[in-house]
Amino acid sequence: MEITSLGFRTDVALLAASGSEITDHGTHLVVRTPSNPGFHWGNFLLLPAPPGPGDAARWAALFAMEFPDTKHLAFGVDGVDGRAGLPAEHAALGLTAEVSTVLTAAQLRPPSTAPGAEVRALTGDDDWQQALTLEFACHGLPANERARRFAERRVAGFRAQCEAGNGSWVGAFVAGRLRAGAGLFTAGPTLARFQNVATHPDFRRRGLASAVLRHAARHALPDGPTTRTLVIVADPDYHAVRLYRSLGFMDTEHQVQLHRAS
Repeated sequence: MEITSLGFRTDVALLAASGSEITDHGTHLVVRTPSNPGFHWGNFLLLPAPPGPGDAARWAALFAMEFPDTKHLAFGVDGVDGRAGLPAEHAALGLTAEVSTVLTAAQLRPPSTAPGAEVRALTGDDDWQQALTLEFACHGLPANERARRFAERRVAGFRAQCEAGNGSWVGAFVAGRLRAGAGLFTAGPTLARFQNVATHPDFRRRGLASAVLRHAARHALPDGPTTRTLVIVADPDYHAVRLYRSLGFMDTEHQVQLHRAS
């Protein structure tokens, strides 16, 4: 299956680089992450079109065949126009449709400074522990041990990609503490994908995220093509999308994910 969507093309490339198993059945892709079974968007099916009449039962059977021990459902819909399919088919499986904006840029607007912040790539155990702490500050402490292990595995996966030379995780440190960060990784010969842009709730609106993104675009990637398309995916209703546009990103596509947590 040839992936049309830049969002899913870069998602799948980064998952493959981090050790996920990608199986191409021609009519669909199976993405499986044995190291982190609780990661729903590391264990999903990618279909070439949104669900039409009668597809709910077929999709459910296909997911159950590939993931017999899981309770969640996760389907990616390849495409660029944001069509999510028939609401009746979503309802039959209890799916929620999420349509994200895929933005691209050849380069970001000239860098600016973030007063009082040191902007650099993460290195060493303490920096990566701070990355996990920042994750908890932004999204809340895990409700249970299973959720904590999921977050730890995810951050460990990002670290492994950085240490393998596939990109870097850049942070803005204030008084020695990580207060904003993002990863930028190679996702193909001419593609690079930003991941998990985050700013501590107490340190927003200080230019930290802008500084991180600009620094990453200039310094994060290994040697390679002089021209890369930078890709970032955002909730169209979240304030961060305005920041990305101000840095020079342009709306390019829409990415559709259909999901049921359990």
